[in-house]
Amino acid sequence: MDKVWLKNYPPEVPAEIDIDEFASLREIIEKSCTRFADLPAYSNMGKTISFAELDQLSRAFGAYLQRKLSLSRGDRVAVMMPNLLQYPIAVFGILRAGFVVVNTNPLYTARELHHQLTDSGAKAIVILENFASVLEGVLPDTSLEAVITTQIGDMLPVPKKQIINFAVKRIKKMVPAWNIPDTLGFRQVLAEGRWQDLDEPELTHDDLAFLQYTGGTTGVAKGAMLTHGNMVANLQQTSAWLDTLTEVGTEKIITALPLYHIFSLTANCLTFMKLGGENILITNPRDFHAFVKELGRHPFTAITGVNTLFNALLNTPGFDQLDFSHLRLTLGGGMAVQRPVAENWQRVTGRPLIEAYGLTETSPAACMNPLSASGFNGSIGLPIPSTIVTILDDDGNEVPQGEIGELCIKGPQVMKGYWNRPEETAKTMTDDGALRTGDMGYIDDQGFVFITDRKKDMILVSGFNVYPNELEDVIAGHTGVLEAAAVGVPHPKSGEAVKIFVVRNDDTLTKEQIIEYCREHLTGYKIPRYVEFRDELPKTNVGKILRRALRDEELAKQKSDAA
Repeated sequence: MDKVWLKNYPPEVPAEIDIDEFASLREIIEKSCTRFADLPAYSNMGKTISFAELDQLSRAFGAYLQRKLSLSRGDRVAVMMPNLLQYPIAVFGILRAGFVVVNTNPLYTARELHHQLTDSGAKAIVILENFASVLEGVLPDTSLEAVITTQIGDMLPVPKKQIINFAVKRIKKMVPAWNIPDTLGFRQVLAEGRWQDLDEPELTHDDLAFLQYTGGTTGVAKGAMLTHGNMVANLQQTSAWLDTLTEVGTEKIITALPLYHIFSLTANCLTFMKLGGENILITNPRDFHAFVKELGRHPFTAITGVNTLFNALLNTPGFDQLDFSHLRLTLGGGMAVQRPVAENWQRVTGRPLIEAYGLTETSPAACMNPLSASGFNGSIGLPIPSTIVTILDDDGNEVPQGEIGELCIKGPQVMKGYWNRPEETAKTMTDDGALRTGDMGYIDDQGFVFITDRKKDMILVSGFNVYPNELEDVIAGHTGVLEAAAVGVPHPKSGEAVKIFVVRNDDTLTKEQIIEYCREHLTGYKIPRYVEFRDELPKTNVGKILRRALRDEELAKQKSDAA
């Protein structure tokens, strides 16, 4: 096909990347630890570990798993914790030893945790003890053979370690009672692992690196099989793109999104490790006042996030007083970036908010706007090197340029498939190996890709397609609106009607004002029939608004009313 997007590539960015430069993630990790040995790698709660320390600690962790736990190559190891120094140490140790990382959301319920542990067949888990009570309830039904627990302050120096661990457990009461026999302490594992040899099995692009679970909000979570080749490819792709703006060995990136999420894992933890940058880990980004104070302590050069995180920061007192003179890169993904948020971000920080796009199944980066962009353009960007994006209709035929269809992605970063789910894999992949994303969009004549909406979120009003992203983007431009979510609800005349859920930042805002504002900016069939004000909207762990939860509430309410 005609790769029209290449004509808008920055001059320094190649059309294709060299995936064969590195055989595995382990090779990238070890190269960075050697090359940047004296530089800071990860910081959290005032403690920083260098690349040399990361090398020693992750080596010890991996050696313990091999020698003391006798895990075999390819065994799965779950990691269940927020952003702490323990995370990169554990994950890099698992990868270096030839095992597979199963990233696990610390906020999982017992049902969700049970499914992921049994589905993945994890043999060991590294877990923050704050969540051990949930594990305790499901442990007998899993294949876990070892439980390694850690406390929030474990990697901090004495006496800060004891003070924080005591405060978390005894004063803040953040650790529910739990009782799991024969657990291993994280620091104990590191101490004993130091005296063990790490056996480094030969890893290839075909070896699994991560089982990254996805789809939990729309059904049973599926494990996307991301190989070392997938991840190496995406690191080569993203670092080639970032080379136009970043400087090797000098970057400081704010890592607020959880590292167990694919966006933060690849964009922050891995990519900036490859660049010799420092990841500043934010353990609790929901405490925005503390978050802003932490930002004030670092001359950060980059930050990633989702639309809701950027919006919340912009609405937190003191954020606009920070020093943004070092900031070069702001990268938004995970959900659509709204124009009012992007424009406000640029006004406050003096830097554009660059939108990118990807999925768990693509490791995740697939498209990104040029980093030289002067402002928000509403696009998710250009396909990154070695990536082909096509737009297909319901019959699998490519649609003419500019027409809307389903985005399909082909490239070396596309997953191997879903773990133990060949039928789901077959449904998701085209015959030529491209991923059906479930996202609707189009490519313009310059090669920029635009998302109109999720295929399943599309609202059908009297035969007309209504895209929630468009409505939410318009309504977010109202000065009295903090957040908005649009869903389709059943309607006897039009089939579906639009309902808007709004979080106000002006208590005097009325439903009538919202409707009138929409009349000014939207065609008739897109205007919401219903408006409901909420104190907050349901969100995923990374702040993505859950339209499905709102839609399910409406359906349940209608069924109840009918009864």
